[in-house]
Amino acid sequence: MSAFPLLRRARAGDKALPPSPPSETDRDDLDEGNGPGGRMSFLEHLDELRRRIVISAIAVGVGFLVSFAFINRIYDFVMRPLAEMLPKGSKLLIVEPTEGFVLYLKIALLTGIILAAPVVLWQAWLFVAPGLYSREKRLVIPFVLFGSIGVVVGAAFSHYLLFPLTWTFLGKFGGEYTMFSPRIAETFSLYAKMMLGVALVFQMPTAVYFLARLGIVTARFLARQIKYAVLIIFVVAAVITPSGDPMTQTVFAAPMIVLYLISIVIAWIFGKKKKEV
Repeated sequence: MSAFPLLRRARAGDKALPPSPPSETDRDDLDEGNGPGGRMSFLEHLDELRRRIVISAIAVGVGFLVSFAFINRIYDFVMRPLAEMLPKGSKLLIVEPTEGFVLYLKIALLTGIILAAPVVLWQAWLFVAPGLYSREKRLVIPFVLFGSIGVVVGAAFSHYLLFPLTWTFLGKFGGEYTMFSPRIAETFSLYAKMMLGVALVFQMPTAVYFLARLGIVTARFLARQIKYAVLIIFVVAAVITPSGDPMTQTVFAAPMIVLYLISIVIAWIFGKKKKEV
């Protein structure tokens, strides 16, 4: 894609990395219009984007159907912990006639998105691939593999640790005059938003690996921006976690900071060295 030559000239640390000289294979790519700045028009880019979105949507649809085939087990996996953390005598409320059925659909859709993550990441890669040299296109396997692992680990972190802490904190506000009996629709909406948000955050190491291999970011640059990164991380934690509980926000921010530090190490190990430039 034509945007990549501009990204290559983006600042990385104190100095911008000059573009790497193309190899013989890369020159062939450029001659055929398949390298960075390939001969795709704006409408062709839009058509390519539409195709990738359609394929991703189909993958999510297939994941939805597979999930719905096992919906009772998945429903129990999601709902049992929530119900067990409610105060004694309290239950999640279904207010509208269709609310219970819609909940099943939403759970299947969320699971379908997670199952379709490898295909979605693969389609995202295919969309940017025309802007890459041949040697850079070989990064597709680690990009899809580590990105998919990040989605699963992030979803597990949200389900087993972050959401239970948030749910427990919110449940403390029942008292003598009130009982904590939330609607199931709002409860699952919060659960899904937090899970998808955390799964997206856990893509940080994969994104840094990709950008470091392209020479767009360096470990030195990331290390110098760490104080700003920590500030942004706590702002994101405050936005994603609905409670004002500092403990819950810290539990969410801590792994993000660890992921950022891991990203610095990844950029140092896999980033382009001066001799490669």
